[in-house]
Amino acid sequence: MLFNLDQLMNKDFIILLLLRIPIVLFSLSFHEAAHAFVAHKMGDDTAKNLGRLTLNPLKHIDPIGTLCLILFGIGWAKPVPVMTRNFEHPKRGMILTAAAGPLSNVILSVIGVILYVPYVLFIGSSTPLTSAIGLFLYIFHYLNLVYAVFNLIPVPPLDGSRLFLGFLPDSAYFGIMRYEQFIKIGFLVLIMVFHNVLNFSPISIVCEFISGIMINVTSVPFALISSLFAA
Repeated sequence: MLFNLDQLMNKDFIILLLLRIPIVLFSLSFHEAAHAFVAHKMGDDTAKNLGRLTLNPLKHIDPIGTLCLILFGIGWAKPVPVMTRNFEHPKRGMILTAAAGPLSNVILSVIGVILYVPYVLFIGSSTPLTSAIGLFLYIFHYLNLVYAVFNLIPVPPLDGSRLFLGFLPDSAYFGIMRYEQFIKIGFLVLIMVFHNVLNFSPISIVCEFISGIMINVTSVPFALISSLFAA
């Protein structure tokens, strides 16, 4: 997960970094704004009153967390504040608000693959510019898929903990959440161990499998259109 000096000075790495920056900032803002929007619709205006119902990344970014997202693919934004007591049905409101973040990234990932597949089929990568655009669309699709899958893990402080643990009895839920900070640290250490010691990430394996299915399914209608034009 850590880059050495040679990688940082590598031209390809710099290009990838420049492509990732706008994707991370937009996807992060869209994710957090989705939380704020659903919370607002469910009756809690806490995030809206704090200016979090916006796509402006300055309202959402945590400097260190965003830098980690750009460099390493794993990071965090400023949490969207939610007051569950403002919901008519607190548990349901919290579950829907938590689900909004990963769902927003799924939507962006689908949009990305729908743009990427026909671009590759009909335009390709004959020039550096067209190659960069194709790579941008793929990264947009794939990173949003990673964010969705990662945030669905039912471990605090990820959205999955609010989503799935919300179905537990209150005593069990709050008992787990008391140790949120310790669980968070342990989870991040585990991710580092998997990536650095075992040299692979279970998350990337899952995402590559799902991405492959999405690309293959999306390719079918565009491939048929391409064959018709070729005929």
